[in-house]
Amino acid sequence: MSVTYVGLDAHKKTIVSATAEDGRTGEVRSQGTIENTPTNVDKLIKRLAKSGHELHFCYEASCCGYGLHRQIVAAGYKCDVIAPSRIPSKPGDHIKTDRRDAMKLARLLRAGELDAIWIPDAAHEAMRDLIRSRHDAMKHLTATKQQLLSFLLRHGRIYTGKTTWTHRHYRWLADQKFDFPAQQIVFQDYINAVRDADKRHADLIKQIERLVPHWSLNLLVEALCLLKGVNLIVAATILSATGDLRRFATPMQLSAYLGSVPSEHSSGDNVKRGGITKAGNGEARRVLIQASWCYRFPARVTNGKEAKLSAADKALRDVAWRAQKRLCERYRALTAKGKKAPVACVAVARELATFIWEMGQLVPPVYSPC
Repeated sequence: MSVTYVGLDAHKKTIVSATAEDGRTGEVRSQGTIENTPTNVDKLIKRLAKSGHELHFCYEASCCGYGLHRQIVAAGYKCDVIAPSRIPSKPGDHIKTDRRDAMKLARLLRAGELDAIWIPDAAHEAMRDLIRSRHDAMKHLTATKQQLLSFLLRHGRIYTGKTTWTHRHYRWLADQKFDFPAQQIVFQDYINAVRDADKRHADLIKQIERLVPHWSLNLLVEALCLLKGVNLIVAATILSATGDLRRFATPMQLSAYLGSVPSEHSSGDNVKRGGITKAGNGEARRVLIQASWCYRFPARVTNGKEAKLSAADKALRDVAWRAQKRLCERYRALTAKGKKAPVACVAVARELATFIWEMGQLVPPVYSPC
């Protein structure tokens, strides 16, 4: 059966569609614009299905989510969600319209030039939303703290202690008084904003801890927590972005997915490598690098990890200890060669991803029966 390739340029209110007939010289035709509603999408699918051809849909990943993908798949047709950054483009093409974009997607899909992203199921997406919310709360908390410190700095109030946001720092804040009522009101408003943001962040962490045991990747989260520097939030953040680690054929694919591999621009005898690519999920890469800082210290099993390791399978314990010995030695070797600490930690994070991948092969997801 011949295939009709359908490109969808989806927006919040409208969807522009185009079709490419099977074969290298098949016609590429615009199918017009519809409202972005499930009813209209269903009508479009039925209209295109009248040709009797097999349908293969695609659209770009965007903030609109995966509802369109799930509706098309539920109707019995194949649908790919395309990574926008991987769509080929011509430098000399200076005309961009929704109609042209839809036709371009259909043509490239037929040629096999598009890279589809991994689509999480609804339960995984729900957990991902919760973890993203914690990240947003953390950024908001950081911003409110900076606003308070900036206000104090403008008025010459500088904390002389070693660490801010400790009990001693909060006592120092409580002792601050200002000459004008307006300034005291502003100061107290900033204090309240910090407390509210801190409470929101702490509440979301508690919700993650409560719901992770019911997640399909819970056993893998527990396994990753055996690694030095990895706690429940770090493990859940990485897995919410990657999903089942068995879909990566090699550990280097996982490292590349997290954007921790070096960029390269080489030609002929000229070999030029740069910084890491920073592709993929930035928050997952951030917590991975944050965890790698723990490998600055000698390899040893701390009290916090001892109980978890004693209850884990031997295969997982062996991976965790092998990772700790390897990565601690790796950090010392890199710094001994003169590498700066941040560069060495990024290199350690890249290798840490390979041990995370290895654990992912040992611990498959456990899906609850429907």
